[in-house]
Amino acid sequence: MFVDRWDLVPVFWAISIVADGLDGMMARALKVSNPLGKELDSLADMVTFGVMPGVILYHLMAKMTGGGVMPEKDFVLLALPGFLITLFSAIRLAKFNIDERQTDSFIGLATPACTGYVVGLLAIHIYNFGGLGDFILNPFLLYGSAVLFSYLLISEIPMFGFKLKALKWKGNEFQFIYLGLAIIMLPIMRTAALSLGVIIYLVMAFIHNLTVRKSLFYKS
Repeated sequence: MFVDRWDLVPVFWAISIVADGLDGMMARALKVSNPLGKELDSLADMVTFGVMPGVILYHLMAKMTGGGVMPEKDFVLLALPGFLITLFSAIRLAKFNIDERQTDSFIGLATPACTGYVVGLLAIHIYNFGGLGDFILNPFLLYGSAVLFSYLLISEIPMFGFKLKALKWKGNEFQFIYLGLAIIMLPIMRTAALSLGVIIYLVMAFIHNLTVRKSLFYKS
């Protein structure tokens, strides 16, 4: 029934994002917290935000090389670099668990954002958004994305978060501007907006670091 239904991936990704947010909200509402829950949360994140983007990139790379379109049936050696994202997502999640600096913001790209970028590539390919369906299968784009985003996951580059201490403009300018752009893009581009949204986020994080933090990399 669901064999080769890659069009459902963005739907399940959206569900996973909601579930990822709700589990934390419920834990805070019930005032329950323990180390086991923290580890289980990371294991769940590893599937959704580690395995999923790796499988998607493998699938796209397999189609790119003409070696097959179904990873569960076809083994394509040249598509294995897609799982770099999975490996570095695991490292990212492990670092996040022991890094006390990342409370209101992030050091390096968060795994949900990385997965959103990859899901966006899949959506553009499936729905041929803007006539870019075949362009997504460009080797420079796919291999380059695997390497670049693997680096961003474990980098020391600060990324602004969205846990606002107060609903005021001052101090939250970048967050409000980004959310405004997202509200405009999503109805127009739908899931295809995910990749562009992550790229815009990275550019804004770069500008934020140079204008607000006065530094591109984290300094302890």
